[in-house]
Amino acid sequence: MEGRVARVTEVVAGSPKSFDDAITTGFKRATKTLRGITGLKVKDMRAKVEDGKIIEYRVTLEVLFVLES
Repeated sequence: MEGRVARVTEVVAGSPKSFDDAITTGFKRATKTLRGITGLKVKDMRAKVEDGKIIEYRVTLEVLFVLES
């Protein structure tokens, strides 16, 4: 039996609604390109502010996926 090898790639996503929505947006986009996703980690959370209001929630995700043979 062979071992598995995985790779981590970063995805940056944003949403005007919430951090949760930004995470979901980034994950959904990653699934269009990457196969074999086994997990993700929220590496960073930031918010863009204008005129004293949050206008965009931004996240940096580390997406873990298994490399195909």
